[in-house]
Amino acid sequence: MTRLTRPALGLLLLAGLAAPARAAEVDPLLPADSEGVFLVNVRQILDSEFVKKFALGQIKQALKGQDAQKNLEKLGLDPLKDIDRVSGGFWGKTPDDMKSVFVARGRFDPEKLFSAATDEAKKTPDKLAIVSEGDVKLIKFVSDDKKPPMFATVANETTILAGNDPKLVADAFSAAKKGGKPALKKDLAALITAQDEKASMFVCGLTTGKADLPPGVDLSAFGVDAKTLAKQLEKMSSVAMTVRLTQDVSFDVSMGMKDKDSADEFASTVDQLLNTAKAFLPIIAGQQPQMKPVVGDVVKSLKSKVNGTDVSVTIKVTSDSIGQVAGDAADKEKDSK
Repeated sequence: MTRLTRPALGLLLLAGLAAPARAAEVDPLLPADSEGVFLVNVRQILDSEFVKKFALGQIKQALKGQDAQKNLEKLGLDPLKDIDRVSGGFWGKTPDDMKSVFVARGRFDPEKLFSAATDEAKKTPDKLAIVSEGDVKLIKFVSDDKKPPMFATVANETTILAGNDPKLVADAFSAAKKGGKPALKKDLAALITAQDEKASMFVCGLTTGKADLPPGVDLSAFGVDAKTLAKQLEKMSSVAMTVRLTQDVSFDVSMGMKDKDSADEFASTVDQLLNTAKAFLPIIAGQQPQMKPVVGDVVKSLKSKVNGTDVSVTIKVTSDSIGQVAGDAADKEKDSK
């Protein structure tokens, strides 16, 4: 890891809300070298009341375009139905040497996907090509911004693999064919299983010796000494961020510390940062009145707590507040036309 979602029905719903979070599963295809892992629960996001209210209509409209329909038909893919979740493992000392492997789970047509990729490679060979890594056939994607190419393949009817190193993707392909148990580090696997499988998305990773502040950072305006914070970050062992889209939007960040004393010390600094942020946010809202409902939610819900060796921060923004902001933006757009 880099430095740094009627009476009987009502009863069932209440039971579901009261049930404990279900532990996330470790995908067996994530590389053993991974220091961080993310999961995007595509199915939960698309089914959430929040997305249905604010984004699903626009997504469907975009997919109705003639080119989009033609391409998706050629791929044999319906993004609204065929993709369940996307996870990934990543590691590296700096952003420039990061390695990563992504695993998409759902329902796919390998023959159509490779056929479409082969046809496109003939049209735009400078952007896409079919290459081989050992016995594994890969699709190579070249970007326009001179970033390293990405490689992808279809392992089977339920799994698509991708990554920035062809050997890593080929190794994941072989693992998919052989089956087997997850090979992640024990501490990382435990961190993943501590996450909520029903969340919209989460990212978590091991941070021992890797969490620090950028050189020269000044936090005096927040009443925090940068050197003190830097020493506290040295005792951080893990971090996890979770996003939940239901009717509203909530964010949770949990930071695992070396021991209870370091958690208490770090929590004091976090509280100072949050209290200062709460004081500044209304000023920002005064300069951008349209953001006042969302800022109000953030100020009201922004909290931290200590649970054993974990320090957590939570934020919640309601759909009503986001609806007000979206409505104001739409009205301004109409007025400008």
